[in-house]
Amino acid sequence: MAIAAMAVMVVTLTIILLSLVVNTTLNNTITQITNKIDISVYLKDSVTVKQRQEFTQRLESLPNVESTRYLSKDEALEAYRQENVNNPELLKAINQTDNPLPATIRVKPRDLNKVQEVQKFLNEPDNMTLQSEENSYNGDRKDAIDKISHAANVLQRVGIAGIALFAIISVLIIFNTIQMAIFNRRDEISIMRLLGANTWYIRGPFVVESIIYGILSGLISVLLIKSLFIASSGTLEASSLGLLDIGYAQRYFNDHFWLLLLAQVGIGVIIGAGSSIVATRRYLKFKTSKK
Repeated sequence: MAIAAMAVMVVTLTIILLSLVVNTTLNNTITQITNKIDISVYLKDSVTVKQRQEFTQRLESLPNVESTRYLSKDEALEAYRQENVNNPELLKAINQTDNPLPATIRVKPRDLNKVQEVQKFLNEPDNMTLQSEENSYNGDRKDAIDKISHAANVLQRVGIAGIALFAIISVLIIFNTIQMAIFNRRDEISIMRLLGANTWYIRGPFVVESIIYGILSGLISVLLIKSLFIASSGTLEASSLGLLDIGYAQRYFNDHFWLLLLAQVGIGVIIGAGSSIVATRRYLKFKTSKK
């Protein structure tokens, strides 16, 4: 029973830790993607420096605007060339004409879920008079930004829900395992109660035993994950699996190794002790007021 309880705890804590690392890695990937997303505001050639500065200041005062970057016509043209360096036909076409690109203000939002606030500001009549055309948050680009925002929210919720689900399942499994251990010792418990042993005298060994299981299981689970990363770094040539950045996951684990180890041991102790207390109370039907 001791081996069974520890095995369940090790599997449980390993799944919880792996889920935490995966969820953190996905959040990092989502952050990297969203950091590359901005809204381009195209200014008319007739806009003066003073008008542009005032407009930029009002933009930066919006709660959902993290930063702005101004590109002159020449800088916008150079950025276009860099973005289309692998498309010689577009480069040839743009070089055969005068610079047709407008000066641009690139707006980086803080929260993709609140991009509409920035869009509402840009669509105000006074601000529209400064713009040569619609900003980049429209059409296919708008759909893409909205989809990325929705996907980010879904992935974060799924990650949190997954960790919570595994934790609940593990508590139930460990709870039943400890109940079986108590049932196997029912004769010993009956004798102790007949001899006048109080509640905590009988319950104590189960709680201490479960705490020891939690400590050992926490240590083993962390070592298993560490071994997994060591093995994967030597056998997997790919640096990522879809949205999962293996390199970042390994760096995160190594950088937070001692904190994760302490957390795993703590979670193991809490799950083990909590499950043991509840299991003994329920199975032996102890009353909290009885000693």
